[in-house]
Formats: sequence, structure tokens, C-alpha cells
Amino acid sequence: MTRFRRTATAAAALAFTAAATAVLGFAGPASAHVTVNPKEATQGGYARVAFRVPNESDSASTTKLEVVLPENAPVGSVSTMPVPGWTVATEKRKVDPPIEVHGSQLTEAVSKITWTASGDAGVKPGQFQEFPVSLGPLPQVDSMVFKTLQTYSDGNISRWIDEPAPGAEEPEHPAPVLTLAAAAAPSGSASPAAAVASPDDDDDDDGNGLAVGLGVAGLVAGLAGLVLGGLAFTRTRREPVAKA
Repeated sequence: MTRFRRTATAAAALAFTAAATAVLGFAGPASAHVTVNPKEATQGGYARVAFRVPNESDSASTTKLEVVLPENAPVGSVSTMPVPGWTVATEKRKVDPPIEVHGSQLTEAVSKITWTASGDAGVKPGQFQEFPVSLGPLPQVDSMVFKTLQTYSDGNISRWIDEPAPGAEEPEHPAPVLTLAAAAAPSGSASPAAAVASPDDDDDDDGNGLAVGLGVAGLVAGLAGLVLGGLAFTRTRREPVAKA
């Protein structure tokens, strides 16, 4: 009986270990893909974002990162921040219609950014690296999808190119996504309807004017009464009192 219990306990432990390994093995890669941070920005503005690159390999380093900017959402101004030990190069493409930036019409836009590690500067196992970029003016779209290739020192390439689908689970190799919110309306701006006066408003104005006029007339009459009363009092004091 004791032997049976030990066997059952061991089998249960093995089953639990296998289940935990399966769960962790499934969740691990999904949580270690390339992302863009922050994940949200505003349409029409400029944003400083960083592509966060974790290293998933146990033995190789990440030595190259290629980020492709979406063709349906071109950006007129793209600049990169220096990353120690890494070189950066950009590629451009023609855009039609042109992009307007500060009154200028641009016919080219950056289509791809490539970072390459120099010497021993690669992202090593258990580490991550951020690659900052400034973008703007951001297009009038709901989101920007940046398909990305992550190259390792052993020649393996992780292709983070799967676009998300509304209402679906996260894909196996998701591309970094920057969500764009519409710009807020300026504070204090009135709607066109509020700027137009209604007939009722005119009637109210006429009524207020009549009330003010009557009030002023009453005030003048009161002041006149005070003046006349003062004169009568003064005259009475000056006249002699009649003798009995």
C-alpha cells in the first residue's frame, strides 16, 4: 500500500512538472519579443520611442536589429540616438503624395533603420538593449506596425513580423505596434452652434435693457427728490418765525 502511494505521488509530481514546463515554455518566448516603448503616442505630434530588444538565445548575442517603417504611414522626420558600441544606418523611399513638415513638402521618407553591433557590443544572453528613435509628425492612422528582424551571432534570425488581428490572440512572432490616439481639441474652443445667438437670447437682452433703463430712471427721480427736499429745508430755516 505504501509503495502504491509513493508511486502515485511520484507520478503526480512528474505530471505537475511536465505541465509547468509546458506552460512556461509556451509563455516564455511570447514575453520576450521586440517591443516599442511607450506603446502609445498622439497623431500629428512627435514622439520619442525606444525599440526594446531582449536576447532569447542561451549562447549567442544579438548583433543586428532591422526595423521597417510601415509604408501606409510614412513619417517626415526620423532621427536616432547614439547607442554605445552600435552603428546605425537608414534607408529611404519615395512617397506620393509628399509629406508636409513645417511647411515643406518632402518626397522621401525613411523606410528602414538598421543597427549593427561593433566588436563585443552585442546584446548578450540574459540582457536587453533599447534603441531610441524620434518620430514625427506622426500620421493620422490608428497604429504603426514596425516589422523587425533580430539577428544573432550564430546566424539565427528572429522575424518579428506578424501583425495583430482585432479580437485575436497575440501571434507567435508579433511585430512591435505603436498605437496612435487622436489629438485632443484645444481647450476653451466653442462649438459653432454656441456662437450663434437664438431669438430667445435677443428677447432676454431687450428685457434686461428695459429693466436697466427703469432702474436708472428711478435713481434719477430719487436724487431729484432729495435735492428738492434739501432746498425746502434750507428755505424754511432762513424764513423768520411769525410772532403770536
